[in-house]
Amino acid sequence: MVEKFPNNEMARFSLGKALFDAGQFGDAKQQFVAALQKKPDWMVVQILIGKCDLQAGDRVAAKQAFERALQLAIDQNHEGPREEMEQMLAELAA
Repeated sequence: MVEKFPNNEMARFSLGKALFDAGQFGDAKQQFVAALQKKPDWMVVQILIGKCDLQAGDRVAAKQAFERALQLAIDQNHEGPREEMEQMLAELAA
């Protein structure tokens, strides 16, 4: 799908999610970043980027991604993701 529609953010997200689920976090992050460039307020993608960073051991990048995701969750009134991001940030601070 990405080969056919390289500028389609949903195709990028779908490929990224499949890669993420397969444990290919670096490749997944590349797809999520491409999707986020097309839709910068996509909170779920921002969360997944942070999770990719965390899996790669980059706690600084993960913290930044989660802080951005938290702000998006607040702006978009999503309580579940807001609580998840607050928890993830608390764990990173510990």
